[in-house]
Amino acid sequence: MYKIDRLNELAEVVAAKRAENSVLEPARMTAKEKDDLLAAFHPDYKQNEFTVLSAGVNKGDKVPTQLAALLQGKSRISPDIDLSSPDYDTDVLIIGGGGAGASAAIEADNAGAKTMIVTKLRIGDANTMMAEGGIQAADKPGDSPAIHYLDAFGGGHFAARPELVKKLVTKAPEAIQWLNKLGVEFDKEADGTMVTTHGGGTSRKRMHAAKDYSGAEIMRTLRDEVLNRGIPVIDFTAAVEIILDDNGKAAGAVLMNMETKEILVAKAKTVIIATGGAGRLHYQGFPTSNHYGATADGLILGYRVGAKLLYADTLQYHPTGAAYPEQIFGALVTEKVRSLGAKLVNINGDVFMHPLETRDVTAASIIRECAERGNGIETNQGPAVWLDTPMIEYKNGEGTIEKRIPAMMRMFGKYGIDIRKEPILVYPTLHYQNGGLEIFSDCSTGVENLYAAGEVAGGIHGRNRLMGNSLLDVIVFGRNAGMCAAAKAKDTAAPKNLTLSHINSFNMELQEAGISSDELSPMLLPHYARK
Repeated sequence: MYKIDRLNELAEVVAAKRAENSVLEPARMTAKEKDDLLAAFHPDYKQNEFTVLSAGVNKGDKVPTQLAALLQGKSRISPDIDLSSPDYDTDVLIIGGGGAGASAAIEADNAGAKTMIVTKLRIGDANTMMAEGGIQAADKPGDSPAIHYLDAFGGGHFAARPELVKKLVTKAPEAIQWLNKLGVEFDKEADGTMVTTHGGGTSRKRMHAAKDYSGAEIMRTLRDEVLNRGIPVIDFTAAVEIILDDNGKAAGAVLMNMETKEILVAKAKTVIIATGGAGRLHYQGFPTSNHYGATADGLILGYRVGAKLLYADTLQYHPTGAAYPEQIFGALVTEKVRSLGAKLVNINGDVFMHPLETRDVTAASIIRECAERGNGIETNQGPAVWLDTPMIEYKNGEGTIEKRIPAMMRMFGKYGIDIRKEPILVYPTLHYQNGGLEIFSDCSTGVENLYAAGEVAGGIHGRNRLMGNSLLDVIVFGRNAGMCAAAKAKDTAAPKNLTLSHINSFNMELQEAGISSDELSPMLLPHYARK
């Protein structure tokens, strides 16, 4: 009871300074201040949390320790499996049923290719479904793809592949119209003009949203389109290895039924990996905003057949994960809360940073405020800072929260917290895999006939991603992968001489490096039962 009374007491300090804080605009940091802050406090810079790979195409590169264990882990199957009588035969095999996989399936089907989705959970069980704040596109007067490019490229520390950023931003307006025509219910003014807002690191209001259910609304629409087209979806079935032909080209995948553990074989002319992220590996012990199946499977599948990883050492820790109550520990508190006017406040009721810095800078600032300055609020799960949500209605008028972020209001309301009247406690949560499988502008990887799209792909966002560019990424590059994989399938003969010999080759390389592991990989589901 003391803990709750103490939190209420501290919340009153925030309320007492609300009027003063509402007009306070802390200066944005200089480039050097940001660099120094990240180096000192961002989790990506903790060298002891990374392992240097000893085998594979990224040998010598560092990746998070938990990921290294899987990349250099043990295959779930024997390379001697009979591949001569496939259970499925298709032109385009899509592994993953989130936004990128669904978008790819729609466009591959549009191109006339025989298409199939295989997903270890259900179609729509993906991080796309859980995205809240919105999707970026420069489609308003005073904005342009060129300005969007500068925001995104700079926000990623100028590390992204320029050709990928160019495709992301130039195809963005078309992506919004594509979704709109499919039936996504974007927020609109009475005259039909789409409502747009700022996000962290954006210089223009280009965030299109469906309240704070943006990802769920987009995924609902994409799923319905896939199902209405009759595209086969094999639910509760995971890909555990990519199959190659004797020329080293991708030619399908070995599948495992998640319930019966039955092994199945899918033969395909082209394969798209769209398996999403890795939050459920809980790097460095962080909670995560990710869905249950986000266990880095696609990185392992691609890596074992020779697809290179790019920026696998960089993750996004969303600055505002729920820190209290413990039932929703780590759940996403959308950046839209800050874009509507809420500010980050410490235990003394003081605003300690500009609310719309980029996510990596904001996360590092919160960690510094708690770890170095001692200005955090202690909870049963660890330190936190306040996000002063009542400031939204103080600045914008009563009813704004229910109209613009109803999901947030309901998520906290279930636990007796009215975010219209009480500030909420937040701390960074593991949110996004900035890097992934290296892709080129057609979404191809270094393995012929193997494509990747969505969060599993690297190079689009560099070393940090701006809000709203992930939903954009899954649409732009999901569609692109579907089109390109379908076009390649038309020019590809049915694969012959299917093989899993790469498993033996990789095992031999591990053995020569002195690595022996009983860690089955891909992981498929998190190991919570071990605890």
